[in-house]
Amino acid sequence: MTIKQYPHIVLTKAPDESSFKSISSGGAKKRIPNRDRHSHTIWLQNKLQRAWEESEYEQVAYHISRQGIYLEFKSEPGFDLVTKSLEDMGSKKVRLLNIRQERTDLCHQDQENPKDVLTTVATVYVAHDKKQLFFNKIEQYANEINSRSGKPKNNNLINSIADIGKALEVESFWLDATELIPGKEPQWCEVWLSSETKEVKERFEELLWQNEIPSRPGVINFPERAVKVVLASREQLEQLTRQSDDIAEYRRAKETAAFWTEMNNRDQAEWVEELRDRIRIKSDSQACVCILDTGVNNGHPLIAPLLAEEDCQTVNLAWGTHDHDKHGSLMAGVAAYGNIADCLAKEGVLELGHCLESVKILPVPPIQTEPNLWGDMTAQGIYRAEIQAPHRNRTVCMAVSSVDTRDQGRPSSWSGELDQLASGSSDDIQRLLIVSAGNINNTDLEKNYPKSQLSLSVHDPGQSWNALTVGAYTALDEIHDPTLEGFEPVAPKEGLSPFTTTSLEWDDAWPIKPEIIMEGGNLAQDAEGFATECEDLSLLSTYYKPLDAHFYPFNMTSAATAASAWFAAQIQATYPNFWPETVRALIVHSATWPEKLKEQFPIDDKKSSLKRLLRICGYGVPDLDRALHSASNSLTLIAQSVIQPFDKKENRSGYKTRDMHLYDLPWPKEELQRLPMETEVEMRITLSYFVEPGPGEIGWKDRYRYPSHGLRFHLNSPEESKEEFMKRVNAAARVEEDGSPGTKSSSDHWVIGSQARNKGSIHSDIWKGSAAELAGSNLISVSPTIGWWRERHYLRKWNRKTRYALVVSITTPHEEVDIYTPVVTKIGLKLPVGIGT
Repeated sequence: MTIKQYPHIVLTKAPDESSFKSISSGGAKKRIPNRDRHSHTIWLQNKLQRAWEESEYEQVAYHISRQGIYLEFKSEPGFDLVTKSLEDMGSKKVRLLNIRQERTDLCHQDQENPKDVLTTVATVYVAHDKKQLFFNKIEQYANEINSRSGKPKNNNLINSIADIGKALEVESFWLDATELIPGKEPQWCEVWLSSETKEVKERFEELLWQNEIPSRPGVINFPERAVKVVLASREQLEQLTRQSDDIAEYRRAKETAAFWTEMNNRDQAEWVEELRDRIRIKSDSQACVCILDTGVNNGHPLIAPLLAEEDCQTVNLAWGTHDHDKHGSLMAGVAAYGNIADCLAKEGVLELGHCLESVKILPVPPIQTEPNLWGDMTAQGIYRAEIQAPHRNRTVCMAVSSVDTRDQGRPSSWSGELDQLASGSSDDIQRLLIVSAGNINNTDLEKNYPKSQLSLSVHDPGQSWNALTVGAYTALDEIHDPTLEGFEPVAPKEGLSPFTTTSLEWDDAWPIKPEIIMEGGNLAQDAEGFATECEDLSLLSTYYKPLDAHFYPFNMTSAATAASAWFAAQIQATYPNFWPETVRALIVHSATWPEKLKEQFPIDDKKSSLKRLLRICGYGVPDLDRALHSASNSLTLIAQSVIQPFDKKENRSGYKTRDMHLYDLPWPKEELQRLPMETEVEMRITLSYFVEPGPGEIGWKDRYRYPSHGLRFHLNSPEESKEEFMKRVNAAARVEEDGSPGTKSSSDHWVIGSQARNKGSIHSDIWKGSAAELAGSNLISVSPTIGWWRERHYLRKWNRKTRYALVVSITTPHEEVDIYTPVVTKIGLKLPVGIGT
């Protein structure tokens, strides 16, 4: 039977908007040790006094005129530190700078529960005129009782503090592994300042000039943070700490990695000319892919029609716009055509609905690999493309990443800047960014497949919450090269690519990365375990020197990232009014796990196995037909809307969660109910939005949560009334907000479940059940969760609005059942002409 394809259905009716009434709660209980009040008071008073005396003596000894000092507070091993009480938000003269955790070597260490031996350490700036603040808190603890609790005043704060000392000049600010601290030789380091104000940045630039410390141009601004890259030794970092009141963190700066090809170049040129003659470019399309890389050679005959000279740019005129390396031109070939080998083999007209842009952000080595403020470099590249062509629907494609994996999911200045660019927090321009997960660095580890891929982390900036991060799988498993007789592919067909990295070993708080996987090639391996790259197991792309060769093999997560950008451009060309959030949602929404991947990383009845699979390969491999089209038996509804997550409380101080959106979807109830009772149907929901980042190692909780806000979706059960559903959504929000243990969802139909899917800023899940059950489940809510827009209300962003895209699909196994037409009729749209397949 022929199944017709239709365009997706865009919901134009605004959702019902209701006030969100989250029920207050006591929050998750902190682990605070019991203390002897008298002895603990004396201990902390003495420690605090000594810390002040040492700091003041140092400032006198070094003839330094400072406005305050740095202190370090520690918890007991295995207990919490009440960090939110370690600053004075009113005066801004007592500032929490960073929070880190140190493993304590205890003789009774419990290897099964390493959290039991983690010590929380906080670095705090205290102005001289606020010296008495902590002395007073200790004094109140010693002599006063809280009338409501019956406990000493400041009980939790003071009991949580095990030690107070003068902050160490480097270690108390160093947020990377200690072995990365520079020695006598200067190294490129990131200095995170405690404020993004012009005064603080100018003061720091003056300090660099006085101490003759070189720095990279540019600065990245975040809420209450600014980041600068400097070339400094340990001694110079110590000087900066002693002389400045504005240091928050130090980090180490990041460093940055056969049929067609066997033809002689004359034959290749003939194939190129034949393909070029078949190309038809949609002149009215505004879709484009902007490649941030080594430059692109637009003289290549397959690239020239898509990349105009004025769209070839560079962040530094001295570097030129040409491709000096071949990587940028390889990216361009895949971003332009997707699978070039398929395009060459096919006949007939090839319609292209997007163009290319190139901005060179990587210079000629050795400068190419030197540490830099890569977030700023990325931003400058994007801005240049936008100034040149401001009205295009742009997919920014970047397969440039750091060579190390030390972040382990923690936000960096680079990933934070990507989140800032995507969210449009500084200019209200939302952007679609697609980046690579990064490749395995050590080729020896590729022999230990697939364990190496599971243990090596996605590279910076792939941990970005808002960017779409791409890993790699492979469907290439046939080796025809006669010189590789006896070699076998390392990865099975539709298995995980040997080149890719994962987020399996990240902390559970960080986003699911990569979100998708695309073709990234395979390796060939002999009986002795020697592995090598192979043209048969690679993609085909365009070579940067067409006089030498028109084609060249291409693989790894770079090729997968370029393919994802091509995929995104197809959606943008088909649906030019879709937001970046929506395009990202459709890509993820269309993705599924190949059977071989599920065999490699088995799924059982426990959701923990799916959680593991998500951390390895995200939501799977996207399908272009599903991303572009609905069908008579498979419809997709799309909503694009704006919500205000927070507001000020009426008639009293404080801030609250504000709006909840409720969708009463135009469900094909009658058609679903007519299906046999045992018929299993699927529904998939994907919610995509961008957060404004709040990077900086300040604990990632309370007011210093990384995201500005969060959004969640909920589905009603068939037996729930609208009022009961609303009540349950409010209760679920309360559980997530305060971190207390919650009850299970009212529906056990979800494949992934809320605990695994509610990471980052895109959430997708599959509901499976009977057609009758789905017929009664047509209410979907979108509601906010807490973020720093609310908790750091003094930054005056508590009333900001945010966009989101909601994608909902229903699929039935019966091809003869038409669920598309009834929905179109209910909405009042004209039934479009279907495309036969």
